[in-house]
Amino acid sequence: MKIRVVSSRDEIFTLNPNERVVHLAFRPSNKDIFSLVENCPKIEVIQLPKSYRRTVSKSIEMFLEMQRIQLIEGDVWGHRKDINEYYRIPSSIIEEIRELKTEGKSTEAIEEKISRESKLNPEMVAYIIRKDVTA
Repeated sequence: MKIRVVSSRDEIFTLNPNERVVHLAFRPSNKDIFSLVENCPKIEVIQLPKSYRRTVSKSIEMFLEMQRIQLIEGDVWGHRKDINEYYRIPSSIIEEIRELKTEGKSTEAIEEKISRESKLNPEMVAYIIRKDVTA
């Protein structure tokens, strides 16, 4: 699974319209969020660093909820944007999630274990569980 990392508002207009998961590495304004949703109609998840997540307005949260777009808090640890514009979640993590699901582990237990081991946010792990994303 890959996450498109966007490091400036100018990049929003160059995104592929088929992007589903986007990490915004800058503090977005309401206008930036609207532009992102408009340019990427298939978007499902917007991820923001913890400090930026707290500054998102209630109106944008409601707008995203109505559009069925998940706004989650998290980081892309160790990612270098100058090397690759996508952060890839290793297939080993996806496989481990699948194995834990087939073992009958609860969603909460899977979220806790994977987020502890991989530095992925529990909300992102929950998204992967729900989507059963292919590696």
